[in-house]
Amino acid sequence: MPSSLLDREEYIEQAYFFRCFRERIDDNLSSQEVLANIGEEILATTKLPMAIDFLRAEMLQKGRISDGMLRLSHYFTSFQAFVMSRAEDEESRFDARIAFQVLEQEAEYQSGEPTPQGLFMFQFECISRNRLGYDRGLKAIADVPMFNEDWKTWIRRLNGLLGSQDFAELLYRRSEHHVAEVRRRTHRPEYEASYPILFDVQEGRIARANIGKDPLYMFAALQRQLGYPKVPRPAPPRTKPLFEPAIDIRFQQLESRVQLLEAEQKGGLDLTKYYKEPADFQSKTEDGSDLS
Repeated sequence: MPSSLLDREEYIEQAYFFRCFRERIDDNLSSQEVLANIGEEILATTKLPMAIDFLRAEMLQKGRISDGMLRLSHYFTSFQAFVMSRAEDEESRFDARIAFQVLEQEAEYQSGEPTPQGLFMFQFECISRNRLGYDRGLKAIADVPMFNEDWKTWIRRLNGLLGSQDFAELLYRRSEHHVAEVRRRTHRPEYEASYPILFDVQEGRIARANIGKDPLYMFAALQRQLGYPKVPRPAPPRTKPLFEPAIDIRFQQLESRVQLLEAEQKGGLDLTKYYKEPADFQSKTEDGSDLS
């Protein structure tokens, strides 16, 4: 049974659930522990507590949350299950923390005033930026209940078009801006596209301006101009030392003193290694002979 659009309170509680899950994993709690305790925090008037109980049972039996999401297809979307399955895939480099953050931000967006355009761009960027795979990813997006049949048909066709056509151009040709440009060039104000138009004028203008460029530039422009949700990114690797050099040296000195104190308490302090050879102070005459 495919999922359907949920009430706003369901998405609010889902966002809270995914955020707490990620934070408690960061605190070194296991998934089983999180699922065992978080259900009581969720609003009881929603269906999420029952879904969490089911996910916990699936986790104990199979060790994967995504399997439970797939079986709860009337509640969790195919995209949510796909994101978690890629995070749980042993061969994938997709961090589970990023996956939970993706699901959290998607649920937050859906709890507001979502549009098919904004949701699609968010989900498509998630697949593209994290290299989750267009084949399975686009199939999962196409089954999301917010998209009608026109959207589903176009999304399913995208996988075969991405390798040969620019994504920004594909988006532009499905926009009201493209229709307006054709009317202007051909002087045919009555012109109507022979295919469904999915994007508005603003999306089309931004897409046209980014044809031939990296799609990430278009995603960023849509987020700035139209308030589309931003896709979580992994934290950049640390390039600077944890402490300043002077502080690091001070820590090393303190560590050496602590080691000396511990050795002294144990009676194993050996001071001979700190002795220095005495200098040769034997006096000699100017011609090099000894005074003695």
